[in-house]
Amino acid sequence: MAATRLPAKEHLADRIAGLVDRGDVGQALAACRQLNDSYPDYAYGWYLASFLMKKAGNPVDALNAIKRALQLGYSDKFQLQKAKCLFSAGDIPGAAAAIDPLAEKSFDDPDLHNETGSQLYLLGDYRKALVHYSRAIELDGRRADFHFNRAALQRYLGDTDGAEAGFDAVIALKPDEFEAYNGRAQLRRQTTGRNHVEQLRQVISRTSDPFGLTQLYYALGKEQEDLGDFDGAFASLSQGAGSKRRHMQYSVETDLQIMERIREVYGPGLFNGQIAGSASADPIFILGMPRTGTTLVERILGSHSEVFSAGELNNFSLELVRLVKETVRPAPASRLDFVVATAGLDFCALGDAYVGSTMALRDDSPYFIDKLPFNFLYAGLIHLALPRARIINLQRHPMDTCFAIYKQWFKDAYPFSYDLDELGQYYVAYDRLMRHWNDAMPGVIHTVRYEDLVADVEGESRRLLDYCGLPWEDQCLRFYENPQASTTASAVQVRQPIYGTSVGRWRHYAKHLEPLRRHLEQAGIDTH
Repeated sequence: MAATRLPAKEHLADRIAGLVDRGDVGQALAACRQLNDSYPDYAYGWYLASFLMKKAGNPVDALNAIKRALQLGYSDKFQLQKAKCLFSAGDIPGAAAAIDPLAEKSFDDPDLHNETGSQLYLLGDYRKALVHYSRAIELDGRRADFHFNRAALQRYLGDTDGAEAGFDAVIALKPDEFEAYNGRAQLRRQTTGRNHVEQLRQVISRTSDPFGLTQLYYALGKEQEDLGDFDGAFASLSQGAGSKRRHMQYSVETDLQIMERIREVYGPGLFNGQIAGSASADPIFILGMPRTGTTLVERILGSHSEVFSAGELNNFSLELVRLVKETVRPAPASRLDFVVATAGLDFCALGDAYVGSTMALRDDSPYFIDKLPFNFLYAGLIHLALPRARIINLQRHPMDTCFAIYKQWFKDAYPFSYDLDELGQYYVAYDRLMRHWNDAMPGVIHTVRYEDLVADVEGESRRLLDYCGLPWEDQCLRFYENPQASTTASAVQVRQPIYGTSVGRWRHYAKHLEPLRRHLEQAGIDTH
């Protein structure tokens, strides 16, 4: 029997799908234009155009195309694409409204459930995302990516047992899904009777992929540390960090120059007299180096009835970049020139734009937390733009800070963390910048020392709330009962009462970290 011939439009659509599978987006776009010109009433053709335009980095045209598709015929898949396009275009309220009709629906397509869950996750609706991930697994339990997405979210929501079972399922289905090994290792303290050290060693022995080796060595180092094998743990961490660093393009010198330029540009004179920034007192910024207790302080404050934790937001830097692009002429030629340009902005406009950009990311609480550690770079600019905002800086023993950073895999963030020499240089520059901010803006930044918080959680928490102008509430001491998701590296730790076992942990590795300690001491940083 002769094969059934596809109508021309379906044939073109299949050709486009094949081009996408081969990664030829340019040819696929050309074929899609031909499809839409020939069959302007073919809704799926406009969906394909939207998909390709978004993939090519053109969310506005992608949005117009999916609107055209929806005018020609409704589809849940089209509606999800609309939400994705709105999100990519920065219209968070629009994306939330677009995904809402799908949030409570049940589909027969597991991929649609998985993708809906992923979009809900990006919008911060973690509970509904979890439902969709679970439904995807119910429909097709053989997909490792479905299990991975749910396990990662279960970890953030505090379901460590569910997350461990999920990561086990990922590894069973797809042994080369290396991120699952590291995610699993971080979930709990490994014991002599229950660990994965031998399995990890076996997988390492047959793995050549550098990305995979990075993940596996970090997982092995974590489990070896739990078992008290500190020399073995450091060797594994060094292997993992080295594998990561060798495949990165990064110059710590660039970051050092930027921090030096910030100190030069934002001198004390900028902060004298009345600061004409935004009138908003809504934001509470928690900043500092990573792994210093920022998430712990976020959970304490976020447990207060008047405070909502919006997580780690990039909004301030995004609004800063947007304002510079719109108002500075000529455009800055380099990142150092960009720093200079920021000092001449309309600070009130920047503050108002930042607060406005966060509205869809928080509830109606009077205050919200922005816990992006990197905001320490902008502390002076934050005060100029938002003089009534609270700024909290976390400090921890410099050696504990550096080692905690070194042993954490951050995926795409903190490129200075994979080489101890670069890490030491970066820490010294951070320390100088924070000293500068405190000198230039005396009394503006509230500093919390991690060790003091661990030793006297109630006293430090009361001082913290006093600084924020908040009345005392006992539930702030029960932060570990807070059901809100935590998407940071500390997602597991913040589900537990405060413990002091992380204080001084670097001393287990003192002989390995001696060059770093000497570097910090020579820069005038006390490591005793």
